[in-house]
Amino acid sequence: MSQSVKVGDPAPNFALFSETGEAVELQNYIREKPIVLFFYPKDNTTICTKEVCHFRDNFGEFKKIKDTEVIGISSDSIDSHKEFSDTYNLPFILLSDPENDVRDEYGVPKTLGLLPGRVTYVIDKEGIIRHIFSSQLNYKAHVEQAISALKSL
Repeated sequence: MSQSVKVGDPAPNFALFSETGEAVELQNYIREKPIVLFFYPKDNTTICTKEVCHFRDNFGEFKKIKDTEVIGISSDSIDSHKEFSDTYNLPFILLSDPENDVRDEYGVPKTLGLLPGRVTYVIDKEGIIRHIFSSQLNYKAHVEQAISALKSL
């Protein structure tokens, strides 16, 4: 795993496939709007489901704050993301990182050395990481921390 990115670093660019099969490149959103990029362990698990639903339930707030783009990433397949997104009516993009290349590029830590970590990054319009929050269990704080960070941009 590479070294973790830090607040003030440029967000590493990447291209991954979304739940619709569309190629999504982070660079396409830079200069357009702020981005909340959250890494989560696995579709259809208890805390991950609660987390994405909390992002969904606060999606209107993200849009009100500078039309922020919300993007979730896990190693699950495109098909898994499609089903997950459809089941919970998710209004944001889910990206498939099957080899954990992007997770590694950002330096997202593993919990107990085994479980993929849960980390949220707030990226400004210039592509600079302005806030990082990591908590495996406090899923609500990922949304609250992101909203607070966006309001201070």
